[in-house]
Amino acid sequence: MNETKQIAKHISGVLLGGNWTCSNLKDTLKDVTWQQATTQVYSFNTIATLVYHLHYFVCAALKVLQGKVLDSKDSESFAHPPIASQADWEAFLSEIWTESELFISLVEQLPDNTLWEDFVDKKYGNYYRNLHGIIEHHHYHLGQIVLIKKILAQQKL
Repeated sequence: MNETKQIAKHISGVLLGGNWTCSNLKDTLKDVTWQQATTQVYSFNTIATLVYHLHYFVCAALKVLQGKVLDSKDSESFAHPPIASQADWEAFLSEIWTESELFISLVEQLPDNTLWEDFVDKKYGNYYRNLHGIIEHHHYHLGQIVLIKKILAQQKL
């Protein structure tokens, strides 16, 4: 298996399942209601905010892989649209899974030598750094989401 296919497998593992940690975003969110997703716990970000934040960076990288301009701003990465119903939440998740699968597919198709090229600009590092950064970022916030779910379960929400 070449390097980009292996990276795509790791991205798929943290997003959709099948990794050795047995923890992934899709399975973690499958039983989260829109009320749980939008409930503030202590001073933490909500689950919905964390999910949006994670996906924001997937979308930014997806645009680059599609040959589009990188126009994302860190300051916008937590500003998700309102989620006012279960239908809103499910539509949001459906969009995430669709775009995630496209992202994984495009990573898998990258030539291995692309991994060592600048990701748009030298200041962002190379593709390898950015793709692995997305994996690391997902694992970090996935842990937060799991903890928030446990707190909400204790509160019987």
